[in-house]
Amino acid sequence: MSLPRGPKAAKLVMSFLYREEDVLAAVLAAADGKYGPLDFLSEALPFDFTTYYEPEMGKKLKRRLAGFRPLILPEQLPGTKLWANGRENLYLNEKGGRKINTDPGYLSSAKFILATGKDYSHRIYLKDGIYGDLTLMFQKGSFTTLPWTYPDYASSPLIDLITLLRRRYLWQMKNAGFQGPRGQGAEDLKKSPGA
Repeated sequence: MSLPRGPKAAKLVMSFLYREEDVLAAVLAAADGKYGPLDFLSEALPFDFTTYYEPEMGKKLKRRLAGFRPLILPEQLPGTKLWANGRENLYLNEKGGRKINTDPGYLSSAKFILATGKDYSHRIYLKDGIYGDLTLMFQKGSFTTLPWTYPDYASSPLIDLITLLRRRYLWQMKNAGFQGPRGQGAEDLKKSPGA
């Protein structure tokens, strides 16, 4: 019999797909104020894996990955995704399309999960219309992709960055204990109303 037990803290990670640097700066500042401080921000990576976002967001898109020092509980991911959706809606182009796509997720020692509002066979419903997408699994010393992993997340630049964030997360868990947003401990976060 498996006995229920609470989840371990996880590292909040956000991926930003954008074209305009000022929009990214504004959303990063808001995310830092809400969930930060940031402890990692990647360089801008060209996003040339698909043209899916071009009709809405334009060409020459870039992706940046950010990690946050305060750890979260996995059940906070839906609230984080809803917050990110709200930020996206603040920055719309003249056609009503997004200028930035913000994908929050969390990283644990064994997996990388992205939040999404879209259901599919491999996605697990969390709450508030948000699903968890198992994007990468850590096995035999490295992250492995799955048949549904998005091509950019299957590429070496992003896997290398996520691996770096995993090392940082493991160091945090070993040396700093659980520290949530603004220094809250695990018990304080369980009492908090969402992310």
